[in-house]
Amino acid sequence: MINIASVSLTQPLETIADELGRSFGEYGFAVVRDHGIPQSLIAEAEAVSKAFFALPDAVKRAYKIEGGGGARGYTPFGTEKAKDAEVFDLKEFWHVGRDLPEGHPLAEFMAPNVWPTEVEGFRETMSALFAAFEVAGGRVLEAIALHLGRPRNFFAASVEDGNSVMRLLHYPPLGEGAPEGAIRAAGHEDINTITLLLGAEEAGLELLTKAGEWHAVDVPPGALVINVGDMLQRQTNGKLRSTTHRVVNPRGEASRRARYSMPFFLHFRPDFLIEPLPECVAADAANPPPEPITAHDYLMQRLREINLA
Repeated sequence: MINIASVSLTQPLETIADELGRSFGEYGFAVVRDHGIPQSLIAEAEAVSKAFFALPDAVKRAYKIEGGGGARGYTPFGTEKAKDAEVFDLKEFWHVGRDLPEGHPLAEFMAPNVWPTEVEGFRETMSALFAAFEVAGGRVLEAIALHLGRPRNFFAASVEDGNSVMRLLHYPPLGEGAPEGAIRAAGHEDINTITLLLGAEEAGLELLTKAGEWHAVDVPPGALVINVGDMLQRQTNGKLRSTTHRVVNPRGEASRRARYSMPFFLHFRPDFLIEPLPECVAADAANPPPEPITAHDYLMQRLREINLA
């Protein structure tokens, strides 16, 4: 039995910081309740997302941006595959990113959003959800900063105008023609700083423990699953773990249902230099800490590995 932290964000952060930190250090995952994203907004976003994925294939594919690496708009079924995986994942998705004003110094790193005109309220709903995710993510980062012994606003400047992406995911019901060995999302680690996942109540999400065993992540209705990404793991020199996780195919009746979820990949600013924090580097460590690298260069390096750049 694994003991992933499950905390309420209505608690003073000082009282939950170390419980979250322990869970991120051991499992790379935690569950957060009372995260402040209104249930009405979540329900609205789910309805709008389902309406988009129900559109004809040709309509959806019109929003695929060639050469964009999937950073905005639509990515069709069977495009993304996990690093080193043999088979593509059984999913399609839509990406919403940050809207920057013209002339913003980071605009070259973030393409403008595209919005489907066929679904009423899509832009307004998803823009509101993106903003709500950012607020919740910022609060989790404050708790992580306290756990690391830093001021609670330690991460604020590094994620301000960060290249964060919200993904609307659709895993269709499993058909007869699914490739042998393909699963909804093969084992992978997230590239970003932290991920906030809505819609994980449906069984299927599993993490890989240090002992090499797959364990299901159980999520109360409406809660967020939070996991550490590779960028934060790199910054903390492995003190906080970016854990391999996957979404496995359901069995029986559940295999005939679609699965929808909405992860928010919270990123550092593209020009932020990711370098190991001194307090996370032991003087007598056998292996040297990773070399400093900008968040943008690291992102591009990793996107090439998963067929998105």
